[in-house]
Order: sequence, then structure tokens, then C-alpha cells
Amino acid sequence: MTTHHQPPPIHVFDTAGEVASQAEEWLAHRILEAVDERGRCSMAVSGGHSPWPMLESLARRTDLPWDAVSIFQVDERIAPEGDADRNLTQLNEHVLAVRPSLRARTHPMPVNDPDIDKAADRYADRLIESCGMPMMLDIIHLGLGPDGHTASLVPGDLVLKVRDRDVAITSGSYQGRRRMTLTYPAINRARRIIWQVIGEDKRDALSRMMAGDETIPGGVVSSSQAVVFADSASAG
Repeated sequence: MTTHHQPPPIHVFDTAGEVASQAEEWLAHRILEAVDERGRCSMAVSGGHSPWPMLESLARRTDLPWDAVSIFQVDERIAPEGDADRNLTQLNEHVLAVRPSLRARTHPMPVNDPDIDKAADRYADRLIESCGMPMMLDIIHLGLGPDGHTASLVPGDLVLKVRDRDVAITSGSYQGRRRMTLTYPAINRARRIIWQVIGEDKRDALSRMMAGDETIPGGVVSSSQAVVFADSASAG
């Protein structure tokens, strides 16, 4: 069902590189804003291919108060530590390797725990410890899949219906893996949401997300505190 809704502002650039540099500038401003207002900044990052060069460039910046920044994960595949499928593997390589001081304030999703549902609850508790109650992350970085998924909120999975928890496990596997993910309530309470959308294969999903099409997972994410950075291929 598509409901009347106000789409988030969208900034369209010719190339993926321009999207990355503008998204980086936006994130730098929001980090400074959060630290100025609350003395700290909590940021959750997602996976995919697009964000890592941008996040690596952000991590190299010396004009940001990194000692006041905490990093969380939006989602993670249930896979062994160091696996190429893991978002944490990319986070280690592109962010923590260039800004080692962040390791102490980076909170990986505990996807290798034997009781995965309890592990999800523990991660939710960790978020509350850092972000207060009700839990509000300062910044959430999201991508959008060609099928309209975001985080690990994937089409047809029971995780889409979770409203009483901030962190949950997908009921089925997606692209070969079950996932731990932030849920809609956790994402929609964030103070700021940034979408980074790259590539012609995202064009239909981006159009539907901007229209608030709730038949795709991305269309259920709140638009009131969101901004979209997209390349011309995805924005049409």
C-alpha cells in the first residue's frame, strides 16, 4: 500500500565518487552536531559495497572528535569471524585499520554466539547503555538493495513484522545467510538517517522508496529525519 507521505530530500550527483564525498561531508557535520549537542555521537553503519570508500575517507579525517564517537552495526550476516561476507570484515579493513582508536568504541553484532536470539537481546541492551532509553542512535547509514531491502529487513521475512524489539534475527536466510539486524522501531527512532544509493539496478527500488511504497522494506523507513544521496544512474 502506498500512503500519502513526504519523501526525504534527495541530492543527486553524476558519479558514485561525488555521492561518497558529499555523503562524507554530511556525516562529518552530523557527527559534530551530535557531539556539540549531547557530548557524544552514536553511529550505526550498514554493509554493501557503496559505503566503505566513503567511510574510510571519513575515518581519515582529523577534524572530527573521534574520542566521542561510538560505532554500531545496522546488520550483520551470521558467518565466521573474518569471513568476507561479514560487514565487520569491511569495517575492520576500511575504518578501524585507519582509525585504530575507534576499536574501543566499536560494538560488533555478536553473531557467533551459540544462542543467537539471546545475542540479539544483548546487543539491544548494549544500544540502550550507549544511547539511552528509549534507544535513539544519532546517525544511521543505510543502503538500498535492488529488491528494496535495507539493513537486513528483506522482502517476505518475518523480521519485517517485529515491533517489540530493537534487534532481531531474520527468520530465513537471504543470499545464503541468516542475519542480525536493527528493526524498524530502532531505525525509525534515529535522530538522523542517511541513504547512500548507487547504480542503475537500484532505480526502481529508489523510486518506490521515495514514494513511500510500503510493499518494499525501504518504503517503511521513516522519511522525516532522512536524507538521500544518490547517483544519477539510480535516481533516473
